[in-house]
Amino acid sequence: MDSTGLQLHMMKSPLSHTLLLSSPTLFTNNSNSITFTNRFTRKSCPFPTIMASSATSKAKPIAYGFKTLLETFTVDVHRAENRPLNVPLIAPFTIASSRLDKVENVAIRVELSNGAVGWGEAPILPFVTAEDQNTAMVKASEACAFLLNCPALTLGSVLKEIGDILPGHQFASVRAGVEMAVIDAVANSIRVPLWRLFGGASNTITTDITIPIVSSAEAAELASKYYKEGFKTLKLKVGKNLNSDIEVLRAIRLVHPECQFILDANEGYNSEEAVEVLEKLHEIGLTPILFEQPVHRDDWDGLGYVSNIARERYGVSVAADESCRSIVDVYRIVEGNLVDVINIKLAKVGVIGAMDIIEKARAAGLDLMIGGMVETRLAMGFAGHLAAGLGCFKFIDLDTPLLLSEDPVLEGYEVSGAAYKFTNARGHGGFLHWDNLA
Repeated sequence: MDSTGLQLHMMKSPLSHTLLLSSPTLFTNNSNSITFTNRFTRKSCPFPTIMASSATSKAKPIAYGFKTLLETFTVDVHRAENRPLNVPLIAPFTIASSRLDKVENVAIRVELSNGAVGWGEAPILPFVTAEDQNTAMVKASEACAFLLNCPALTLGSVLKEIGDILPGHQFASVRAGVEMAVIDAVANSIRVPLWRLFGGASNTITTDITIPIVSSAEAAELASKYYKEGFKTLKLKVGKNLNSDIEVLRAIRLVHPECQFILDANEGYNSEEAVEVLEKLHEIGLTPILFEQPVHRDDWDGLGYVSNIARERYGVSVAADESCRSIVDVYRIVEGNLVDVINIKLAKVGVIGAMDIIEKARAAGLDLMIGGMVETRLAMGFAGHLAAGLGCFKFIDLDTPLLLSEDPVLEGYEVSGAAYKFTNARGHGGFLHWDNLA
């Protein structure tokens, strides 16, 4: 380290076949391009510049990031395993399409040959994710067996193989969990927090908080509680009964008059009902900032119809959630001008799939939302690091750890009401007591 600030350098370790921090200068930084040089490889790829600094303000920017590591970091796995991750909820979580009484997810732990450990989580939400816990355990075990037995490969090659083993929406949640664990292990290995790895735009986010489908009295009680805790945006699960939904909104507005709110129908309405909700809310002076997945995921005409009326008549954006499960869906949405916002969930498309969708959606001028299933701070923290690092999400819905009655995750991000702060800890920063999950 010299007087100008913290310098990050990397070298190829003949023992672990991984990129490690070291003192010899093995790369040069020209504009927005980074070149890694050693006796094994010489590669160059563009990536935005991220500041790596110490106490001094004279630190020079260093081009560094996820896309670079896909080509330059070689993954050599020493251990990979998965276990059930069961956590009770404070109260049942009810949406239009399902009810969850407790979290029954799958945790994944990956250890590299240099000792760096990464953590991932495959969240299970019946009728939303394709996997149940038993299926997720089996498929995660298959992926872990591959990681343990495959030769050392570049990070990009490993993630591609994982995508082949766990393809499509059918295994998207497990794929996301395994990808998280591998990427977290790599970030730990090179001693970089995930938010920096994903772009370094910020180390903080502010989330909304969700009120599930409950009675108007219960909704008012929750809204009052969240008002006192500093939440400015409430996400309301609707779609089972139109009249009850309106009453819930009225009750919430009485106790939290200044709140912004998102409506999330989880496919619960038909197109006419969705428009009627907006009309009735307009009549009583309530306008949501977003209307999420108002109709069935395959009702493309209905989605476009509701979106057009919401936008033109009420100034409300509509988001595609369940209707966006792949890059193919994104192309259809863009070509048809069907919505204004796409909700990115890692459990729907995986980490690599999410990066592809983000790139396409931004190029098309769509706004982005990031959300999750019902997850602990492992998966939610990973998504939060991604959102903070990229800095491109207009809507952030990463609240479900706040709905759990226990927190099995140690360390990780800091929570203050609706604000999450990510530290400079390596990788995700959080971990589990693995033996407690046996």
